[in-house]
Amino acid sequence: MHGLHHRHHHEHARFGRHGFGFGGHGPRGMGRSERGERRERVFEQGDLRLLLLKLVAEKPRHGYDLIKAIEDAVGGAYSPSPGVVYPTLTLLEDLGYAKVQEAEGGKKLYAVTPEGAAFLETQAEAIAQLQARIDQAAMAGRGRNAPQIVRAMGNLGMALQLRLNRGPLTEEQIQAVAAAIDAAAAAVEKA
Repeated sequence: MHGLHHRHHHEHARFGRHGFGFGGHGPRGMGRSERGERRERVFEQGDLRLLLLKLVAEKPRHGYDLIKAIEDAVGGAYSPSPGVVYPTLTLLEDLGYAKVQEAEGGKKLYAVTPEGAAFLETQAEAIAQLQARIDQAAMAGRGRNAPQIVRAMGNLGMALQLRLNRGPLTEEQIQAVAAAIDAAAAAVEKA
């Protein structure tokens, strides 16, 4: 009994908040906007590990599936790199919270262990707080990274570049291009 109690305290000291830690070894989520404004972090220390464990508890997943699930959850505002996700999955394996269920095509399929499921049950409040931050980040970033808008902006830029590279514009063409851009700007402001 004493050994188990000692191990629990050792793990708490080593892994910090929510049973995980390693300060500085994880995503900080949303640190600054494109304009340099400070944004609230989505992921605090240990949150990515908790989220990965929660996701593999929902269903076994490959590393790429986990990256995509996190990216989708935050509305494209953040995507963890494989260099963060795979070592975190290895840590979850080392802790006995996740296991490789099967390997297909050289990809590991991660699943939660009974120990990992039990740990998640003790973290219900932390998971709820994390989910609230994820939902808030997704709502705040909604539309910023929408592929349709990014594509349309690229199309406008390319059309301008192609037209300007064709040769000098007449005064009438300059006015027409400016009017089209102004009309598009006005329509975006109304949207």
